[in-house]
Amino acid sequence: MASSEANQEIPSNGTTKKQIVLNGFDMFTVGHLSFGQWRNPTDRAKDKRRDLSYWTDLAKLLEKGGFLSLFLADTYGVYDTYKGSPEPAIRTGSQWPMADPVIPVSAMAAVTKRLGFAVTTSTSYEQPYVVAKRFSTLDHLTKGRFGWNIVTSWKESASRAVGLPYVEHDKRYEIADEYLRVLYKLWEGSWSDTALLEDAESGVYTDYKQVRSIHHHGEKFRVDAPHIVDPSPQRTPVLFQAGTSPAGIKFGATHAEGIFVSGLSPHILAPRVKAIREAAAAAGRDPASIKVFAMITPIIGADADDARRKYEDALRYVLVEGGLAQFSATTGVDVSRFDLDRELTEHDISAIARVHSAVGNLRYQGDDVPRLTPRNLGVVSAIGGMGAMPVGTAAEVADELERWIDVADIDGFNLGYVVTPGSFEDAVNYLVPELRRRGRYPPEIPDHGADGLPSTPTFREQIYGKGQVHLRADHPGFRYKYDTYEDAIAQEELARSAKNNAETIT
Repeated sequence: MASSEANQEIPSNGTTKKQIVLNGFDMFTVGHLSFGQWRNPTDRAKDKRRDLSYWTDLAKLLEKGGFLSLFLADTYGVYDTYKGSPEPAIRTGSQWPMADPVIPVSAMAAVTKRLGFAVTTSTSYEQPYVVAKRFSTLDHLTKGRFGWNIVTSWKESASRAVGLPYVEHDKRYEIADEYLRVLYKLWEGSWSDTALLEDAESGVYTDYKQVRSIHHHGEKFRVDAPHIVDPSPQRTPVLFQAGTSPAGIKFGATHAEGIFVSGLSPHILAPRVKAIREAAAAAGRDPASIKVFAMITPIIGADADDARRKYEDALRYVLVEGGLAQFSATTGVDVSRFDLDRELTEHDISAIARVHSAVGNLRYQGDDVPRLTPRNLGVVSAIGGMGAMPVGTAAEVADELERWIDVADIDGFNLGYVVTPGSFEDAVNYLVPELRRRGRYPPEIPDHGADGLPSTPTFREQIYGKGQVHLRADHPGFRYKYDTYEDAIAQEELARSAKNNAETIT
């Protein structure tokens, strides 16, 4: 699959169709974005924390379906805005309890060959040196199939949980920018490609002269050490990000290789995606190199009746308060103070919205979204997580995916589930064959390539094509490579000096 060129396929009629990329979307909790479905006897969400086979089975299923990756969300703290209490979230299982998504990655990698793994970690709660060690380890053990979803964390309950002060929105992104540059220095600039000798005869395991200590003395972080792990296959894991505020777009356009967006309609997302690609171009990057994924939770049936039955089952088990707990925390507005059938507007939340995509959903008035009352928002949030939730046959859902690709200029989707693994099984068994029939999805890939060797590309190669194991040359992290590290640091110091001078003049 690929970059701007390899991401296209020429069908027999001569027209060019953009390939649709799919990621599985999950979280190490009983209620990710389908609150209450743990009550459905067919749902295995309760097994996540108790049975490692849940994760290994899911990984094998997604690889069978040709998914690019399993994208794992994460969070700290509890949702405590709705009714001014964490009780509704805790009672309904609204992203509670929450375990560590990093733990099952190695086990999943052991039973797959191609599937990537993107794990969410915040730049607000751990030092970059610690994260660098953990992620290099995972990139080694997955043979280069590891990615990082970079978040800055917006929940005040999370700050209280870890005992750190809550940081204002735009400042969090400034800190994250420095955080990434520390990591580039460690991952890209500390070790030479030839530093690891493992020479039994001479007794030299590592060439000391080819390992550079990093000396970063910034506004927020201070590091004086070499990277403690030798270079992993990708060095820097594939970088994802999900912010669509002005500060988030600037950060993502600078650092991200993939960006996750969510909205109830492709018309909501289209201007955001346009802004992301324009910001990437302004940062000197190829706009097409940033892959944008929309969240979607399809309910797919063998036929229309089967799809409708599954939707009715979802409604039967849904716990609306779980959705309202999540929506209230996301927006910062306790919707329990509104009448359940009053239609909310952007003015109800725009002044304090913590997640900017919520404002876009409330501003949009198209016919393809329901009236956004607290009652409807509770259902939408509790089943589809404020993303699209098409219900129908594989052909009908494929039609909708194609519409989103064409309208919003996105590259693919993070597929959520209503019940797990049932929703993922429906995607693999029904949707993937339909997309392949339309020329919108890559063909099945054999276990071995034409040369007879195992087909085990890195995560980044599956995005950009064979051979693109490391960061692209137009990515800012590329400047910190071992051979050009000193030049990159000199440019960084000049930029910092210019910024300080400008602030002094102001």
